[in-house]
Formats: sequence, structure tokens, C-alpha cells
Amino acid sequence: MPAYIVVQVNVRDHARYDQYKSIAPESIAKYGGKYLIRGAKTETLEGTWAPERFVVLEFPSAARARDWWASSEYAPAKALLHATADTEMLLVEGITTSP
Repeated sequence: MPAYIVVQVNVRDHARYDQYKSIAPESIAKYGGKYLIRGAKTETLEGTWAPERFVVLEFPSAARARDWWASSEYAPAKALLHATADTEMLLVEGITTSP
């Protein structure tokens, strides 16, 4: 079953955050993940949620997503992310589709 990492990002240091954007994709791919949405423009349709950046990653499973997030490969990027931005991150399990 696929799983998704959904992230709201509010960048504090844009120059250093660009470094994060250049190093994170390699570790994501290593764990079978891929970007579905990466910093795309958002439009609030209901409520007050208005993230500066919004990211959705897809992984083959929740286990692979957790493995990536806790991995030594992602650790340097994660430290840079925490130093340059405020984030809210969710792991969401997807659904399987019937043939």
C-alpha cells in the first residue's frame, strides 16, 4: 500500500533552504520515494491553512517512508531543514485500488 509524506514548510532562511532542496532528493529516491508536489502554489478553499510551501512525497509503503525519515542518508538534510524552516509533517497511508 502506498504511503505519503505531506509537509507544510515555512522557510526562514531561503539561501540555506535551497541547499536542502538540492540534497534531499537523493535520499528520497534511495527509499523508493518520489515527489508528487514540491513547493507548488496553493490556494486556500476552506479554513485558514495557507502554507508558504507544500510538499507531498509518495513511498511504496509507510515502512519505507519511516525508514527514509529515520535514515542516516537523510539525517544531514533533515538537520539543514530544521535549521532553515519550520515544518509540519504527516505520514499518511494511501489506499489500494481495485483492478
